[in-house]
Amino acid sequence: MKNKKKLRRSGAKIMASLVLLLGSLAYIMLLAVINGTLGFISAMGVSLFGAIGIAKFLGESIAVSYWVLIALAVGCGVLRGLLRYFEQYSNHYIAFRLLATLRDKIFASLRELCPAKLESKQKGSIIAMITSDIETLEVFYAHTISPICIAVIFSLIITIFVAIVSGPWLALVAVCAYLFIGIAVPMISSGMLKESGVNYRCEFSSFNAYFLDSIKGVKDIVLNNAGEKREKEVNARSDVLLRETKKMKHNTTAAAAFTELSVSFAILITLIVGIVLVSANAISLGRMIIGVVAVFSSFGPVIAISALPGNLTQTFASGDRVLDLLEEKPVVNAVKDGEKIEYNNLKVENLSFSYDSQTQVLNDICMHAQKGEIVGIVGESGCGKSTFLKLLLRFWQKTGGSICYNGIDIDNINSDNLLDNVTMVSQVTYLFDESIEDNLRIAKANATDEELEHACRLASVHDFIMTLPEGYKTRVGALGDNLSAGEKQRIGLARAFLSGSELILLDEPTSNVDSINEGIILKALKEQKNKKSIILVSHRESTMAIADRIYRVEAGKMTALK
Repeated sequence: MKNKKKLRRSGAKIMASLVLLLGSLAYIMLLAVINGTLGFISAMGVSLFGAIGIAKFLGESIAVSYWVLIALAVGCGVLRGLLRYFEQYSNHYIAFRLLATLRDKIFASLRELCPAKLESKQKGSIIAMITSDIETLEVFYAHTISPICIAVIFSLIITIFVAIVSGPWLALVAVCAYLFIGIAVPMISSGMLKESGVNYRCEFSSFNAYFLDSIKGVKDIVLNNAGEKREKEVNARSDVLLRETKKMKHNTTAAAAFTELSVSFAILITLIVGIVLVSANAISLGRMIIGVVAVFSSFGPVIAISALPGNLTQTFASGDRVLDLLEEKPVVNAVKDGEKIEYNNLKVENLSFSYDSQTQVLNDICMHAQKGEIVGIVGESGCGKSTFLKLLLRFWQKTGGSICYNGIDIDNINSDNLLDNVTMVSQVTYLFDESIEDNLRIAKANATDEELEHACRLASVHDFIMTLPEGYKTRVGALGDNLSAGEKQRIGLARAFLSGSELILLDEPTSNVDSINEGIILKALKEQKNKKSIILVSHRESTMAIADRIYRVEAGKMTALK
């Protein structure tokens, strides 16, 4: 059984952080609170004017006629509807505006963290955060902040009213009831719901991530006859999620029942105190009825607060995860005001790197590349070849040594300018569910049709594209499943040619193609070397045939072979 998940922050700190995101929308929240308070006063006015009518009938000196009291009661009902509309409109306007802002902040944070931190994150968990967790926060902004403010203001107004009309004793009973239902009950309920709410959100996110991985890898699951095993694991995780859901629902129901019981008890106490006061001639029957009815009809806002823990436990879990991402620091900070280059040469000296500051992945690496040549890098799987290419793009921060372009260290080069000069084709090319043309234009948005075709011919993929139903307009399908791994890789290579980068880093560019297409691609690369510099990582000896110089990586060291 997994360890119980815990929030990194307290509920109060999460709420404070989320409230600070209101910013310029705070005035709309204020409007929502005013409308909500007036709305509850109007709702209470319906029963209160009825009680005043009864008090008048019992002999209380009330100058207003019955018809006026009836008109006021009806008017309060109509006004309640209008004010309720404006309150909800204000709350949801704020909520959806902030949710859009939060999504923008999350995507901005992901862009800063990419790609180093995201390599270790589950994609399903991120998707759950962008969708489910963000939607959960809508409850906080639309149904949490203003209800708390409304309950405090409304309860204070009713307490003062009851004290003036029916005396301090009934007002004291009202204050005690408000404090118990509005503060004590939510604290008790929160204690009951906190663990189950946090566990539910964590299990929900974990299940989402695992299920998404299962869908993406369904072909491999079928080919390896692992469907039954995967199904059992999905069912097991589903059962865990179901248990957490039932536990959360059970606790939520128990908390709601406790709230209703507390309200009923408070109403009974108020009625008993009112009767005792009338019996002792402390107040008249008419004033007691007005005060008791005012208290009876005033529990709506505090009941809303007592119901919050059921939602807040999930909100806190979601908010904690979102705030974690927003506060997470990137492994490498982008260089904004660095120097700009036009690539001519690369020189690496005494380069070292470690992911965890303990185990060295690369140590004392030295190599160089000039414009107009192809440099090959060979080595066993896992020896650090791909890591080295990522360091050349500054995806990770080097531990020691130097990576210099045109004699300028990579840490001093503007990040956007670096990516304009250097591009990489990785072993796995991701294609968006758009047309092939759109996927290619990621490298160069304003590329002409002729440029697209030329790049694809160089990558030996043009003829294949022309066999598709709509040629370059053909959609690749969700997750690119309509294309083979080799076809995706060649489209990735075409992107690199299209980008116009002067240095192209190729990580196993021919690993997913047959020998004929490999020969075509290598021929294209050799033709391009007069215009560009190419660093080629591969385990195939045939691929290294076009290299002007070859380095071998072994045990974190790099040695020149020729």
